[in-house]
Amino acid sequence: QLPTGLYKKVLVILHDSVLPYMNEPTLMMDFLTVAYGIGGAISLLALNGLFILIHQHNLEYPDFYKKLYSLLDPSIYHVKYRARFFHLTDLFLSSSHLPAYLVAAFIKRLARLALTAPPEALLMVIPFICNLFRRHPACRVLLHRPAGPADMAEDPYIMEKEEPSESRALESSLWEIQSLQNHYHPDVAKAAAVLNQSLSEMEDDISGLLDLSAYELFDKEVKKKAVDVPLEFEQVRGLFGKKNDIFAEHFSLD
Repeated sequence: QLPTGLYKKVLVILHDSVLPYMNEPTLMMDFLTVAYGIGGAISLLALNGLFILIHQHNLEYPDFYKKLYSLLDPSIYHVKYRARFFHLTDLFLSSSHLPAYLVAAFIKRLARLALTAPPEALLMVIPFICNLFRRHPACRVLLHRPAGPADMAEDPYIMEKEEPSESRALESSLWEIQSLQNHYHPDVAKAAAVLNQSLSEMEDDISGLLDLSAYELFDKEVKKKAVDVPLEFEQVRGLFGKKNDIFAEHFSLD
């Protein structure tokens, strides 16, 4: 048993400073699988090491996607390791052999959590969801279901289910993204509106969006050139500017 702080320090460097120099990296299987099951930030950090063992050393982890699905909670849009988590999740969901129900469950859960996410996270996760639709066309039923939730008494998707196959995601629609089209941040609303059109074949590059911060968004808005907006459509007359102002007979703004 390691203290939480030490767990994090070990897992941050394990994938690039420890595993490549071990004669038998598979010796770390038990350590990483236990860490992956702890939850929270420790599970997120264990993903890097697990990815190397699964990808390069044939580690078989039967409940891997079930556990990855359970890691999707409101904190993933706020944690320090958000960029690392979504980079690896993107890799794990890139296979075209994944069943449609599994990918649909990830799409629905990400979209549901996006309703309370900050703008900088939304500008990353919306293109992320678009890429999942491009890779898995069978999930597009979530976009093209006639009238969306209007056809349903309630959303059949069950977010509380730990098993993605029991979430009924494929029976639902992506009304959450439609809600984000009315977001207060214009860039988020514009990004969400992309799903109203047919998606291009080429995937969006999200690598530059993974580390997007609130400071960068704010700085971008501050640097925008202000546009002069006319507030009066009638030319000002007299002291108070009204059309039939009695002061106009006696005073002027010269």
